[in-house]
Amino acid sequence: MQTNLADFIRGTADGDEADAILRKCVHCGFCTATCPTYQLLGDELDGPRGRIYLMKQMFEGAPVTRSTQLHLDRCLTCRNCESTCPSGVQYGKLVEIGRKVVEEKVERPMRQRLQRRLLASFLPNSTLFTPAMKLGQQFRGILPRKLRAKIPLPERPLAAPTNKHERKMLMLAGCVQPAMMPNVNTATARVFDALGIEIVTAPGAGCCGAIRLHLGYNDDALDDVRNNIDAWWPYVENGVEAIVMNASGCGATVKEYAHLLRNDPAYSAKAQKIVDLTRDLAEILPMYEEELVALARRRGVHTVAFHPPCTLQHGQQIRGRVEHLLTALGLEVRLPADSHLCCGSAGTYSVLQPKLSYTLRNQKLDRLEKLEPQMIVSANVGCIAHLQSGTSTPVTHWIQLLEHLLYG
Repeated sequence: MQTNLADFIRGTADGDEADAILRKCVHCGFCTATCPTYQLLGDELDGPRGRIYLMKQMFEGAPVTRSTQLHLDRCLTCRNCESTCPSGVQYGKLVEIGRKVVEEKVERPMRQRLQRRLLASFLPNSTLFTPAMKLGQQFRGILPRKLRAKIPLPERPLAAPTNKHERKMLMLAGCVQPAMMPNVNTATARVFDALGIEIVTAPGAGCCGAIRLHLGYNDDALDDVRNNIDAWWPYVENGVEAIVMNASGCGATVKEYAHLLRNDPAYSAKAQKIVDLTRDLAEILPMYEEELVALARRRGVHTVAFHPPCTLQHGQQIRGRVEHLLTALGLEVRLPADSHLCCGSAGTYSVLQPKLSYTLRNQKLDRLEKLEPQMIVSANVGCIAHLQSGTSTPVTHWIQLLEHLLYG
């Protein structure tokens, strides 16, 4: 694709990156076949190729309208198109640049500005989100249906391990996960404890930055990134083996830290070190398959359906490892026919684009439930909560299932 960037972006870091990405696109349209919003809406501008054209025009100086903003808003950033693209177009990076530009050039209606600012201020702030979630769970039964769907039932807390081990790995606790599904972090620590590895957390670490980044608050998102690097750095200097991610959305974002801070001389080298250390559970635990098989016991769960989050299979390009490990542990793991497609959660998407989000969720659940599993497992807090809101079949993180197999 030939480009002729406008003066406002030519020669900038974003402009150079956007130009390089655009020039890789050959207009083949393979991406439209796997784009969830194109499949639902049938509009070229609601598929990756159409959005790329819109962004190209915008970068070349064409007028930017609310229509452009709407089509970019409808994108789930699932990055399925990247897995499909034969030319290696990095659509995820391109759309982040496009959203940044459109936010600068198009003023949103007041209601949208307030809604997005509230989400960007509330969700990543655990001091606000955690008590609000506890209050919501306490009064969940009398809340309106739409709000109740956003609040998972409280979990009976697991006991955190107290053993000390020479081997240590750092874990990002996350911003919403400790309030919504605290047992995911505890189950992670318990599984690693059984392997002789101590999981530690840095008290100062918070949101990975994804929420603010995808909402267009780039400067705030970069502050989140730098804050985490500062919180983790003493542990890195003390030789921590890895930084463990048990939320695939966070993992996909943390693995972008070096790219996000590539132009920051104070943090670029540190960010690269963080990326080098960051591993999803699905990258670490399969290395201990023999040990886990020896430790596991059959405890009433035989058949599960697995929903691989987009941030795992497309964002991090990790496929097949969870299924393989669970199968080795004696489970029958079933995948739906559309396992490559998004469930519609996509961070704040279910709040900002509820109609599309819940249509995608219902389609996904229909295929998952046809597999007749005892439970549905996934690897990201947003996907789990979103799917659970539409089904009576238990939905849980696969690390919680693994912990159950080890401890009962």
